[in-house]
Amino acid sequence: MLKITKREEDFSQWYQDIITVADLADYSCVKGSMIIKPYGYAIWEQIQHELNLMIKAKGVDNMYFPLLIPMNLLYKEADHIEGFAPEVAIVTHAGGEKLEQEYAIRPTSETIIYDTFKNWINTYRDLPLKINQWANVMRWEKRTKLFLRTTEFLWQEGHTVHQTPDEADDFSKEMLEVYRVLAEDILAIPVFTGEKSKSERFAGAEKTYTIEAMMQDGKALQSGTSHNLGDHFSKAFEITFTDAHNQQVHPYQTSWGVSTRIIGGLIMTHSDDNGLVLPPNIAPIQVVLACLMNKDEAENDKIKDEADSIFKNLTKLGYRVKIDDSDLRIGEKFFKWEQKGVPVRIEIGARELANSSVSIFRRDEMSKASVPLLEVTDYVTMITPKIQANLYEKALRYQTQKTLPASTWEQFQKLVEEGNFVIASYDGTDETEAKIKELTKATTRCKPFDLDQSNLGNCIYSGKPAVARYIFAKSY
Repeated sequence: MLKITKREEDFSQWYQDIITVADLADYSCVKGSMIIKPYGYAIWEQIQHELNLMIKAKGVDNMYFPLLIPMNLLYKEADHIEGFAPEVAIVTHAGGEKLEQEYAIRPTSETIIYDTFKNWINTYRDLPLKINQWANVMRWEKRTKLFLRTTEFLWQEGHTVHQTPDEADDFSKEMLEVYRVLAEDILAIPVFTGEKSKSERFAGAEKTYTIEAMMQDGKALQSGTSHNLGDHFSKAFEITFTDAHNQQVHPYQTSWGVSTRIIGGLIMTHSDDNGLVLPPNIAPIQVVLACLMNKDEAENDKIKDEADSIFKNLTKLGYRVKIDDSDLRIGEKFFKWEQKGVPVRIEIGARELANSSVSIFRRDEMSKASVPLLEVTDYVTMITPKIQANLYEKALRYQTQKTLPASTWEQFQKLVEEGNFVIASYDGTDETEAKIKELTKATTRCKPFDLDQSNLGNCIYSGKPAVARYIFAKSY
C-alpha cells in the first residue's frame, strides 16, 4: 500500500500520490497523455453534468466538430497561430500516403467552427448564435503533470456570435460567472475573477477573463477562461450579416472553456495527507455504507438488510450512495474510502445494530458520531451541506491569509518567494511583466473585478505610473 508523501515535504509528489491512492488517473504509453480511470472520470462526469445544465440555461446548444483542422484555417488569424504553433500536432500521412493537405489535431476549435459559421449566418435574425462542444484537444506539451498539463485533455469549448461588441463582452462575462459558480458553489474552490493582462490573453482575443484559484502550496491555477474575441476572427473568416439597417457588417464573438485541469485544482485545494477530499456537491459517491462483516452469516445478513434500507432512503432523496459489503478488514475498508475522499461514511456492524445506531464519519473533519438508526437520513441531510460549506470556508480562509499587498519591490519579491498571491501596482507593459517573471517566476494572474483601482501610484518594479493593480503569483 502506497504511503502518501506529506505536503510540506514534497507537494508535487504528494499530489501524484493522491492521484495514485485515489485511483484517479495514470500515464499512458503515449508520451504526455493520461488515462483517466473510472473514479477520476466519474468526477469529470459530475462536473460535466453540473456545467452542462448551466451552459444550456444560457441558451447554448451542444454540437460536435471534427478533430482534424486543415492547416490553412489555422493561419487565417495571425495572432492565433502564433500563440498555438509550438503546441500543434500535425497529421501528414494517412491511408499509407502523404497528404496533399496537412491537418492539425485541434488545439482549440475557433478556426474550424468559424469557417462553418460564415455559412450559417446571413442576417441579424440569425444572431445570437450560441454553441458548445464537449471534446478532447491536443497540445504538444514538453513537461506534463496529470490533469494539470497533458498532451491530450478533455474540455468543453463554447463559441458565440453577437450583433454588437457590448453583447459579446457581456456574454463573455456571463460565462465567467458560470465558471465562478461551478468553482465556488459546486467544487468549493474560492476564486478571483478578473481580466488577464495583454500578454496573458488567449491568442487572438480582445479581452480574456479568468477565474484564478489558490492551491495549498500558494501557486495559482487558471481554472476557467472566457474570451471576448471582438471582430478579429469574424474579419479573418469573412463572417458577415445584414443588420437591421440593411448594412453588411461583421459580428462579434466569444469563446470560453473549462477542462479536466480543474480536477487537479479540486485535488490541490481540499486534499490532505490522508488522501483525496471531495466536496459532497461533486463527489461521485457522497455516502458509503461500510458493512462491518464478521464470521456470523446470520448477523451479516442483518447488517446487509439495514444497509440496504438506508441506501434506499438516501437514494430516494437524490444522494449518490454505495454499499461496501466486501470482505476487506475493517481498517482497510475505512482507509480505502478515506483515500478516495468520500464525504460521509456510515459504519454498520453487529455492535451498531445491537445499539440501534450507526457510526457516521465526516471526511472533512476526520470525525465520527454515533447516530440512532431512525435519525440517519436526517443526520446525513444535515451534515452534507455543512461539509460543503466547511471545505469552501477553509479554502477561503487560506486564500485570504495568503493574498497580500506589496508596496515595495523588496516586499514583493519576499511575498512571492513565500508562496503568496501578491497585490501590486503595475505599469501595464509587456517589458515589465516579462522582467518580473524572469526575476521572481511570478506572472500577472488577473486584474480582479472587485479590487480597488484608485490611488495606484507607481509600478512595483519599474517605478513608472501604474495603470492598474493586479494579482501576481507563481502558477501551474
